[in-house]
Amino acid sequence: MLASNRNSRQLWLKASALLSVGLVAWSPVAQAQTVGAATPQTIAANKAFSATLPWSNTSEDELAKRGFVATLEDPLIRNAAGKVVLDLSAYNFAQGPAPETANPSLWRHAALLRMHGLFKVAPKIWQVRGFDISVMSIIETDTGYIIIDPLTVAETAKAAMSLVKKHVGDKPIHAVIYTHSHADHFGGVKGIVSEADVAAGKVKIIAPSGFMEHAVSENLIAGPAMSRRAVFQFGTTLERGPAGQVGAGIGMEVPVGGALGLIAPTDTIERTGQTMTVDGMRIEFQVTPGTEAPAEMNFFFPDLGALCLAENANVTMHNILPPRGALVRDSKAWADYLTESMNLFGARTEVMFVSHGWPRWGRQEVATYVANHRDAYKYLHDQSVRLMNQGMTATEIAETIALPEILTQQWYNHGYYGTMSHNSKAVYQRYLGWYDANPANLNPLPPEAVAKRYVEAMGGADRALGIAKTAFDAGDYRWSAELASRIVFADTTNKPARELLAQSFEQMGYQAESMLWRNMYLNGAQEARKTPSVPNAGTVAPDMISAISSPQLFDLLAIRVDPEKAKGKNIAVAFVFPDRNERYRLVLRNSVMVNEGPSTEPVDATVTMPRPAFLGMLFSGTSPASLVLRGVMKIDGKTDALRAFMGSLDTGEPKPPFPIVTP
Repeated sequence: MLASNRNSRQLWLKASALLSVGLVAWSPVAQAQTVGAATPQTIAANKAFSATLPWSNTSEDELAKRGFVATLEDPLIRNAAGKVVLDLSAYNFAQGPAPETANPSLWRHAALLRMHGLFKVAPKIWQVRGFDISVMSIIETDTGYIIIDPLTVAETAKAAMSLVKKHVGDKPIHAVIYTHSHADHFGGVKGIVSEADVAAGKVKIIAPSGFMEHAVSENLIAGPAMSRRAVFQFGTTLERGPAGQVGAGIGMEVPVGGALGLIAPTDTIERTGQTMTVDGMRIEFQVTPGTEAPAEMNFFFPDLGALCLAENANVTMHNILPPRGALVRDSKAWADYLTESMNLFGARTEVMFVSHGWPRWGRQEVATYVANHRDAYKYLHDQSVRLMNQGMTATEIAETIALPEILTQQWYNHGYYGTMSHNSKAVYQRYLGWYDANPANLNPLPPEAVAKRYVEAMGGADRALGIAKTAFDAGDYRWSAELASRIVFADTTNKPARELLAQSFEQMGYQAESMLWRNMYLNGAQEARKTPSVPNAGTVAPDMISAISSPQLFDLLAIRVDPEKAKGKNIAVAFVFPDRNERYRLVLRNSVMVNEGPSTEPVDATVTMPRPAFLGMLFSGTSPASLVLRGVMKIDGKTDALRAFMGSLDTGEPKPPFPIVTP
């Protein structure tokens, strides 16, 4: 929430007033704002916001602490090379009164999320929280365990399991349940079970229908762009501290440098009402596709009166469209599935737990929580659509919509992760797309071109910067950021404009209740001051690559075709993978690559090799020549055709990463 949360018309009226004043150029040397310090306007805004919060409601504080058993003595979780993957003590600062540089609601949430260790939820139910952005839940069976969501990487999962073994018992794992297809809910599986035990039938891997397809596909096609944007969303390059990153909304942070793995499911849940028994423990399933993930499910343990709502319920409002990017989720379906959950399991539920955050206890308490949380998503959907049908644009809806006070009195409906602002825009996008129907916005100029014209229209960079500085001094940071961004896109070498842009971002970050908004603003400030030089983080681990189907693999190749490199080429190549009994005919024509499937039409070259070798050539830098020399790859036909075919592809992600806050 920003103190300057006014509608667009007011912003433009203020802009007109500022433009009518003859302003001189601003010198950042003379009036520098201290980096990492809140302005008086931000301090006042956070104080005013604090007065609106339900501080008398301390139920979340009590729930977050309940059942704590123990945590690790050594807070550093390391990988095999000794590098720290996650530091459990990194957020020890997040306690006590909120600093001036943090929204007080966000700070309260961080203080609860930072708690880490083993928690007893109920007899036979345990959780390890704070070891990852997600939570690992443990169900005791007759002779061992069912593990729910084995975190993001093997190192954090193994560390979490060490606590279970020490304080609950060293017993075998009979099953692992992936609640859904996001990596923080399956990536650590190899830290707790082996592929050999799964293959031998000793361990079941249970997942919802469509899991394997979506586990690799959601981040596959747009992987480089999503990965770059995720740096902003999670604040991975920011320092942890009161003026830096203080969490990621649904957890504190994603572990970095760990081993992300994937073991394919042995058992797939196809329908609601499907049941299973694992080592004496009965489970009833509810499939919820298209909610928080394309493949997701809730489930109930009737012998325990325990309901797992996966990531369909949280300790915050979630994202309908994550800022890192994804396909837009269905907020109406999300709400409807929560209603269905209570119809199916509510009367039998004594405890409810989720994949991020803490549990709820008591039948009535759970019912109230789920209903209130459901109502928030339903209100978001219905009111966004109502305003959309009244003619409002996505931006106007975001400026107008707000949850009723009766719902915001519950901390778990606050926007620490998703927000009503960007979620309402996602609802609009789902139904109407990017275009607001105003022809002025149908074919706008690109950012650099329009920025130069705006700066010229305002009387030049110095005058524009003066207007922006006046807005900053008034605490109107949205407008100062808008103007400073235009100046930077008109001339990226304008250091005073870049510094003012950074300062504007910082103040909006310090006021934001959403941890993701804070991260994005502060990351924007960091990159406005210094162009990033680190390469994009990879999004596809070796296990994920191996899980890619061959058609998905060729889709990935197709989006790497460079039209200039492919210009004038007309090539057909057959790829044969004997180890999978697969053959595909790929055609490159008109700068387009098409997979024609197992066609037997003539080709210029036939490439025969085991698919793992092909993956190595594409993702690990293995040279085709070395594969041929070792007899791993055989080429029949025109060798030059294969060279020309592969030579039409981009080499991969841009390095250093593409700019975001600068042109």
